[in-house]
Amino acid sequence: MTNETEKKIGINGLGRIGKLTLWNHVSKKYFGEIVVNIGREAGSSLQDVRHYIERDSTYGSLPMYLHGCTSGDVISDVDEANSSMVINGVNVRILRQSRNPKDLDWKSHGVDLVVDTTGQFLDPTIPADDPRGSLRGHLEAGAKKVIASAPFKIKDKARSMPDDAVTIVKGINDHDYDPSRHNIISGASCTTTCLAHMMKPLLDKIGAKRILTASMATIHATTGSQQVLDRLAKPGATDLRKDRGILNNIILTTTGAAKTLALVLPDMKQIGFMAESVRVPITTGSLIILTVNIQEDETKASINRQVINDILKEAAERPGSYLVYSDEQNVSCDIIAMPKAAAIIEGHETHTRTAEVTLDVERLGGLDKDQMEGLKEREVSVPLTQAVVYGWYDNEMGNYGYMLGELTRTVSES
Repeated sequence: MTNETEKKIGINGLGRIGKLTLWNHVSKKYFGEIVVNIGREAGSSLQDVRHYIERDSTYGSLPMYLHGCTSGDVISDVDEANSSMVINGVNVRILRQSRNPKDLDWKSHGVDLVVDTTGQFLDPTIPADDPRGSLRGHLEAGAKKVIASAPFKIKDKARSMPDDAVTIVKGINDHDYDPSRHNIISGASCTTTCLAHMMKPLLDKIGAKRILTASMATIHATTGSQQVLDRLAKPGATDLRKDRGILNNIILTTTGAAKTLALVLPDMKQIGFMAESVRVPITTGSLIILTVNIQEDETKASINRQVINDILKEAAERPGSYLVYSDEQNVSCDIIAMPKAAAIIEGHETHTRTAEVTLDVERLGGLDKDQMEGLKEREVSVPLTQAVVYGWYDNEMGNYGYMLGELTRTVSES
C-alpha cells in the first residue's frame, strides 16, 4: 500500500526518540515513505524489529496509539529480503548496514530530509568525512537538510556556530529558520521546548527589562543514558552520579537549557538565569518549576497570581499555540502523551509574593562622584514580585516527539 504523497523522510536511530518519531509520522501520514537506519542487525530477523516498533513499555502498543481500542494489526507486509514493512499504510524501509552518516546513501533512497535521533552527532562544525561520523555526513550522503533531535554541542570552544546551522523551537522562533541558508537544524531539547513556551508569554507581556532574574529546576524523568544498576565510572568521568542506578535514586544532574534558551529567545541574554535538573525514577512525565523576579511598575497593574495566570492562559488560547493551560490538580501520569503540548501550565499552583527590596545606592555601579553627591537618599526601596510557575511536559512523546514532528514537517514544506 502506498500513501498519496511521494515525500520521503529518513530517520537515523531507533532509540526512544527515534521510535516515537516513527510513530508520529506514521500517524500523520505526511510522508509516503520512511527510511529508518538502525545501522546493525537487531534480534534474529526483521520480525524482531517489528516487535520492537509496535510495542512500548511507556505508551502501550502502536495500534492503540493510532486507533484506540477499535484497532487491529497496523503492521503488514514484513519483507526480510527487501528489509521493509508497511506501518499504518506507510512504507517503511529499515537499513541495517552502516552507522556512519556519510555511508548511508540517502540519495539512492530519494531522501532529502533526515532526522538524526542518535544523540551521537551534535557538533555542526565537524566535517562530513570525520571517521567517527558527523551531522554533515548526512548531507554528504545526499540529504539536503538534517535535523538533530538534541541541542548542538560544539566541542572545540574556539569554533563558532556555522552559518548554515540554527536552533529552532516551534512556536517560539520559527522566523529564524531560513530554508535558503540553514541545512543543519537542531530541535533543541524537551526541557528547552517546555521552558521557552513558559517564558515567552511573560517576556512578551512584562518585558525583559522588568524581569531581573529567573531560575528553573526540572524534575525530569529518567532517560536512556542512565543506569538501571550502579556501575563503575568510565575513565575520565567527573560526575559519578550518572553511574548510579535510577530505579531507587533521586539524582542531581545538569541541564543545558539555560544556554539553549538564549538561542531561541535572545531577550534571555539580558536576564540573569540559572537552570538545574533532578532525575527521578519514572519513565516519562517531567516538571519545570520556574521562578521569576519582576520589578514592579507603578504605572501598570501590580503583578500577582491572577495576572501571571491570565498571561499564560491568553497565550494558550491563541490559535496554533503549543502551550496548554490547566486549572486541574494534575500529577505526572495525567500529562503523558498529551498531544500538541510543549508545556502544560499547572495554574492551580502559580503563586507570587511582593516585597520591598532595599538597595545601597553607593554600591550601585555606573554612578560617578557628582551623581552620588546629588542623591538625597543613600538607600532606595524597589518593589519586587517573585512569581513561581509550574509547567508539566511529557519529555518523550507529547512534548518532544510531537514538537519534533511539527518541526520536521515545517522544514519539509519549505
